[in-house]
Amino acid sequence: MFSLKNKSAIITGGGSGIGKAIAILFAQQGATVHIIELDATASSDVASEIRSAGGTAFGHTCDVSKQQQVLDTCNAIGQVDILVNNAGIAHIGSADTTQEADFDRVMNVNVKGAYNCLFAVIPLMKAKGGGVILNTASIAASVGLVDRFAYSTSKGAIFAMTLSVARDYLHDNIRCNSISPARIHTPFVDGFIAKNYPDNQEEIFDKLSKSQPIGRMGKPEEVAALALYLCSDEAGFITGSDYPIDGGFITINN
Repeated sequence: MFSLKNKSAIITGGGSGIGKAIAILFAQQGATVHIIELDATASSDVASEIRSAGGTAFGHTCDVSKQQQVLDTCNAIGQVDILVNNAGIAHIGSADTTQEADFDRVMNVNVKGAYNCLFAVIPLMKAKGGGVILNTASIAASVGLVDRFAYSTSKGAIFAMTLSVARDYLHDNIRCNSISPARIHTPFVDGFIAKNYPDNQEEIFDKLSKSQPIGRMGKPEEVAALALYLCSDEAGFITGSDYPIDGGFITINN
């Protein structure tokens, strides 16, 4: 079950955190993995790690906010059976404290970046008779989070984008779903705490962990397992859906 043998998968933001976990698991399940990253070293390192473990992977340096770069990269890859739109950045601020440049930066990466990948990949999927798209949204698309105005806006767009794509390409055999993680323990979280709370890191980590009713943060590998299911043939009856993976945050906290 859940074999991705003979499948070619693009994972954006696959050089760290959730994207890295997805890239590694997909390769373990037989996919040829293409990691698209702004950080050339990160994509190369993950691709090398996968190859060292016996998998097949390639790193691609690409700014997803630049459409021509995305087109050139995806057309060079050629066969795309799976697209995981995972690249994204965060921002802290409310509507009246978020500066225009910061708002634009989040939209360019999180929203325009996903659109650029869809624009490039969907014609390739249509030409080969179908495919699977998985977008990384967030619980921020469903609930109000304090001081996450731009980020929440971008993830709400990802959720709506998922529904639109799922409907538009039903007859092209292209499925599209999204996942909505709560707080996942990644290097980004550790870096955020170290930068913003250097004097009480353990206290803040514990507080953030307990904001999930289940009492801890999620693991990237747990998100990757959900991604694998949704991108596998076993999930062939699923499209146009969002899957929270949040330790009970949405349903129990609200």
